[in-house]
Amino acid sequence: MPLTFGPDILAPVTLDRRQGPHGEVVLRRRGDDFEIIANGCFLMDTSDGRSERLLIDAALDALPAGRTTPAVLIGGLGVGFSLARAAAEPRWGRIAVAEREQAIVDWHRDGPLAEISGAALADPRTVVLTTDLVTHLRTTTDRYDALCLDIDNGPDWTVTDDNGNLYSPAGLADCHARLTPGGVLAVWSAQPSEKFEQALRDAGFHGVRTEEVGVARGVPDVVHLAIRASR
Repeated sequence: MPLTFGPDILAPVTLDRRQGPHGEVVLRRRGDDFEIIANGCFLMDTSDGRSERLLIDAALDALPAGRTTPAVLIGGLGVGFSLARAAAEPRWGRIAVAEREQAIVDWHRDGPLAEISGAALADPRTVVLTTDLVTHLRTTTDRYDALCLDIDNGPDWTVTDDNGNLYSPAGLADCHARLTPGGVLAVWSAQPSEKFEQALRDAGFHGVRTEEVGVARGVPDVVHLAIRASR
């Protein structure tokens, strides 16, 4: 019999706990769902992947008509919903995933999360970059047609201080530089942010908009979308 905390609330079971370069990461199971905890802060779980899938779908839909085999960079492997969605879509070309926590990569390759991402990781289009997303955006010469970024709880609530660099003017400038003309920046957030929308405009993006996914309680999850000019 599983332990419970009150009616209908299953107690979490810790499956793995690692100390990485950016702090502690923990994989837990709660009933049928998995949870990732970073530095004691809930990051994500597998209970509802609608917004993570929207991150991929909305970016693809926003690309210019006729763009063939676009390359996408997924920032943050997480529980694998975004990667699985991208790999299930034959229109994508190269699918790169930047994940700085080796523990999370291991949980997907050989651990419990392989049931979500196993087929996607085996897809020949997929490459996993075990690197910090912000550093990759700043230093790589690769270009992408879409950046689908979900490395935190959003621009207004970061788990680690250095993640805030992604949402800074310098971080958004790096995103802009890494996109091909007409490319799409999609950023997941646990809540809408008018301040971040304005920061995207200030960084030279246009077509800035926010798509929402309603949740049972509280503010909706959102995907912020922005387009690099085609010229």
